[in-house]
Amino acid sequence: MGTFLMLTTEFVVAGILPDIAEGLGVSLARVGSLITVFAAGMIVGAPLMTMLTVRLSPRLTLILALGIFVAGHVWVALASDVDQIVIARFLTGLATGAFWAVSAVVASRAAGSAMGSRAVGIVAAGGSLATVLGVPIGAYVAQLTGWRGTFWALAIAAALVTVLVSRSVPRDEPANGERPSLVADLAGLLSVRLWLVLLACATTSGGVLAAYSFIAPVLIGRSGVPASAVPLVLTVFGIGSFVGTLVAGRLGDRHPHAVTIVTPAVSTVLMAAIFLFSCWSWAMVTLIALLGLFGLSANGVLIHLAVRFSGRAASLGSALSVAAFNLGTAVVTPVAGAALASPLGLDGPAAVGTAVIALTLIPTTVLGIITLRRGRTRSGRDSADGSSRRGLSEAPHNAFPGTLR
Repeated sequence: MGTFLMLTTEFVVAGILPDIAEGLGVSLARVGSLITVFAAGMIVGAPLMTMLTVRLSPRLTLILALGIFVAGHVWVALASDVDQIVIARFLTGLATGAFWAVSAVVASRAAGSAMGSRAVGIVAAGGSLATVLGVPIGAYVAQLTGWRGTFWALAIAAALVTVLVSRSVPRDEPANGERPSLVADLAGLLSVRLWLVLLACATTSGGVLAAYSFIAPVLIGRSGVPASAVPLVLTVFGIGSFVGTLVAGRLGDRHPHAVTIVTPAVSTVLMAAIFLFSCWSWAMVTLIALLGLFGLSANGVLIHLAVRFSGRAASLGSALSVAAFNLGTAVVTPVAGAALASPLGLDGPAAVGTAVIALTLIPTTVLGIITLRRGRTRSGRDSADGSSRRGLSEAPHNAFPGTLR
């Protein structure tokens, strides 16, 4: 529920952009910066806020993040000029980054190693659901009550989620008065596998959202889809993303590396097809629906892998994955926008997206190979250790185990 609200507030500005611009008497471009500054807050906030709250329990960190989220939305609802809103949005982005990072760790630990990927997938699915329900509902509330009403509604909903978190998330204070050591935790960030996951996070989100951000003009200008039908196509993408995230989360517990390799491979093919068949309306609608199903579906699995590979620095690993997702989007989307002015025209973003998503296969394949080799080494070591203990089972290890070390 928390990630649903936080992704809703990130993108709802796009749906009420003209209302905010008219209400504040500023340009559309100026209001559009409210989306960028929120993403910037998440990039900075995920690792920074996680480090600053390392001595706090995850439960208290989540409650504080939600408290800042509520206060930020009240600030926006009462603000009289756009500069105040920019500051409030940046601070809200900081809190959102921290919430995303810690919530993934809390969900993973609560579910246990056997179902950790599935749990993180549910958390990530809240963000996917925001594109299907949250943004349209936010725009509808703005039509009924004005754009400030949308932010009041988000603040009230976040206050209710705060109550649920305080009642549901167990207290998790360090035992015997021990406090975590930030220096010791940072050692977990030296893992090569962690940084391969982070690279995959950046290229996955950057490639998909590079094309998605400019899909409306492509549908209208190239595919001949009526402007009135574009929201429906985007909703289909959102539904596919929600379902795909849940399914990938379930599969990721048993075959995490298979999911993170197959998903970008299929997405690369789909994005290339969008580039080639952009003038066919029904082909485009089908391809966009399939891209929603595959494009971002491995995100929950990637976050779960970041948590596993970062060792004691689980919260920081999760935070860095959140930052990597947003960094990829922030870097690649302007490149896709610039491609519109190239000879490729409206097909430019799809070309950029295809190339960037294809790059995801490099870190995910290397990661799978490393894990496979470690699994074989461990299996051989266990066989040697157990050669004199005939009473023990000598079942082979799974090359892609659900419990990762």
